[in-house]
Amino acid sequence: MQNTNAQQEKKMDSKETKPNESSTVNIQGHIKIFDPNTKEVFIDKRNAIHYENMSEALAQSLANKNLGYIYQMSFGNGGTSVDPTGVITYLPPNSTGQNADLYNETYSKVVDDNSSTNTDTSRNNLTVLHTSGRVYTDILVSCLLDYGEPLGQQAFDNSTNLNGEYVFDELGLKSWNGSASDLKLITHVIFHPVQKSLNRQIQNDYTIRIQTLTNLSAA
Repeated sequence: MQNTNAQQEKKMDSKETKPNESSTVNIQGHIKIFDPNTKEVFIDKRNAIHYENMSEALAQSLANKNLGYIYQMSFGNGGTSVDPTGVITYLPPNSTGQNADLYNETYSKVVDDNSSTNTDTSRNNLTVLHTSGRVYTDILVSCLLDYGEPLGQQAFDNSTNLNGEYVFDELGLKSWNGSASDLKLITHVIFHPVQKSLNRQIQNDYTIRIQTLTNLSAA
């Protein structure tokens, strides 16, 4: 009887000390687009993650391959269609296929503040936010569209053409894959058209939350 109890205790000890190999990682994204002067919020919503490209980006970054890091925020005007009565139809975000991209990219800005091509790192940058003891870490991607950009925009935000080149209705983050012309889409969000014009700035705050799911109670 004593031997049986000892064997059971040994099995329990072995089970308790077995490494946890079933932990998972959850990635969420959220975009807030607003006027930094008036504080008017245009868009405040979750986005779609391109999980295949994101998984590769995380692996390349962790392996120190100088690949996979967030490099660019891209803007486009192909995410919606408007019928003659003004009804807006929203297309699904592109989140599958390694060559996925925006429907129609019309502008982009470098947000990697370690890149020499980023001309304003104080307003276009990446910030890692973590609180000790929490099982998640945020990456805040900050991007400002200043008064004079993009070139060719209209003077005022009163356009009736919702298909204009700088009437944005889609946005995505892209990771570095070797060169500025070789990037991979890792997030994509479709939203109500927002016009960028000379008379206002537009601030884009994109938060990527990376959370381990082994201890949800600590979140």
